[in-house]
Amino acid sequence: MTVMETTGTRTDTCAGPPRADRRPDGQDSYTISEVAAFTGLTAHTLRWYERIGLMPHIDRSHTGQRRYSNRDLDWLDLVGKLRLTGMPVADMVRYAELVREGDHTYGERYELLEQTRRDVLSRIAELQDTLAVLDRKIAFYGDAGHALASERPR
Repeated sequence: MTVMETTGTRTDTCAGPPRADRRPDGQDSYTISEVAAFTGLTAHTLRWYERIGLMPHIDRSHTGQRRYSNRDLDWLDLVGKLRLTGMPVADMVRYAELVREGDHTYGERYELLEQTRRDVLSRIAELQDTLAVLDRKIAFYGDAGHALASERPR
């Protein structure tokens, strides 16, 4: 099963534009080790994502090896972005479940992402405040260092 979001006539692949720069041209089937190399995730993490329901069903080869598609890589790209937001894994899994459930979950998906956006904006404000403190300290030590250097005998 691939992970797609649809709303009426619109289809959302759950991520930004495909990142072709990381993928061989024309290829749409990847081993777990190739996906690990593309994403920086470990094979253990990829299997865990599948086990907890964060990844859709991953196709298998005739020998049982996982075969990831470009759409799976797009989904992993989104999951990586959600991780960077600080979204709890349980919320990411819930989002994945909602996507698989279909269009009637659009409102709940919207609210989940909107709450995450509010959390990110709050974190950005905290980081900007922290950056301002660091800038003041750096300026203080820079000025103090210049003053001490000018007072040293030559």
